[in-house]
Amino acid sequence: MPYFDAASSAPLHPVARQALQASLDEGWADPARLYREGRRARVLLDAAREAAADAVGCRPDELTFTSSGTRAVHTGIAGALAGRRRIGRHLIVSTVEHSSVLHSAELLEAAGGSVTQVAVDRTGLVDPAAYGDALRADTALACLQSANHEVGTEQPVGAVAEVCREAGVPLLVDAAQSLGWGPVDGGWSLLTASAHKWGGPSGVGLLVVRKGARFAAQGPVDERESGRAPGFENIPAIVAAAASLRAVRAEAAEEASRLRELTDRVRARVPRLVSDVEVVGHPVRRLPGVVTFSCLYVDGEALLHELDREGFSVSSGSSCTSSTLTPSHVLRAMGVLSEGNVRVSLPSGTAEEDVERFLAVLPGAVTAVREKLGAPVASDVAREEDVLVVDSLGKRCPVPVIELAKVIGDVPVGGLVRVLSDDEAARLDIPAWCEMRDQEYVGEEPADRGTAYVIRRVS
Repeated sequence: MPYFDAASSAPLHPVARQALQASLDEGWADPARLYREGRRARVLLDAAREAAADAVGCRPDELTFTSSGTRAVHTGIAGALAGRRRIGRHLIVSTVEHSSVLHSAELLEAAGGSVTQVAVDRTGLVDPAAYGDALRADTALACLQSANHEVGTEQPVGAVAEVCREAGVPLLVDAAQSLGWGPVDGGWSLLTASAHKWGGPSGVGLLVVRKGARFAAQGPVDERESGRAPGFENIPAIVAAAASLRAVRAEAAEEASRLRELTDRVRARVPRLVSDVEVVGHPVRRLPGVVTFSCLYVDGEALLHELDREGFSVSSGSSCTSSTLTPSHVLRAMGVLSEGNVRVSLPSGTAEEDVERFLAVLPGAVTAVREKLGAPVASDVAREEDVLVVDSLGKRCPVPVIELAKVIGDVPVGGLVRVLSDDEAARLDIPAWCEMRDQEYVGEEPADRGTAYVIRRVS
């Protein structure tokens, strides 16, 4: 069964499995002890730290192993903010950061600090000048991911780091998605990553704090991992993480070229195979194995189930696939279509024939979902003076957009359609539909229930 969700978690690399099994017999003892078993464990831990530091491009004593990538982010942000508390309590993040960064930002705001979110363009890219504009005298820290986890867009980390360096503000880079492909260039001060993203075992994260960066570990500390990650180290998992990072790096150049060709094929052919599709993310500055697209008039969860029945494991940022019933914050920040969203993230070793089979079954899967959703009933459509009103209250997207598409032809050019909806996803998907179909999105209006979205027919 083709697994196309490597951006969530990559399959365990064979080198990681071998290293994990081999180190179980040698790495079980306490590396802080001076007896023979402890010394053996210490040798394994030190070797893993040196290998990981070499891959990152830092000193071994700058690198800490944590219990996860999320823990590395939380620890890194909290420690950097505390280390610069005399400067201020202002944090800068982009609107498309991983939730672990945004949750840390929320915690800072709840404690009385302030956060500036830097917007991205429609491809998910930040403007380094916008980071410069967000800097203040009380800015303690800036954060930027090296590449986006949902659409694959690679960020201009080097340029942002230079802007921050000139202002004397440290930059924390979340490199979870990119570290397996290569080191992060630029003058960053802190870096985080997660082993299961590159084929290492879960439960191992990396936190790098450059010498000279002010950092004050928060919470109870002990003598382990420089006081930044208390608790007994999982040495077998750490050894496997470092070994697999070195292994994927050795394969990275060749595999990146191969996967990029496959995702270019998906990006080019999906719009030709399926109607009313928006391919999202930057067309050039993107991770090798990630391609994301959204389909109009499609329920994302239903599409994922349809593809799963065909043997493909993919993920989605559609609101209908999440417990919050709100669109992905990344897609919302980009202003792109969220309904029927599919993220294909190919793991290393993906076969060309699997990609071809995916392209072969996708049109039928989309058609099946669209047919199941059907068309609006006549009672849903009414007229208020010269405005056609579509009542889709209580109906989740993509139904409001489907009903809009069905009636747009019933109004004359220049006429208005008023769509009533209480689904948060409509706020993103109706304007996106207008842009895709060359219609004018007039804006929102108050309604007795929900929100009224007004569209003018222009073609």
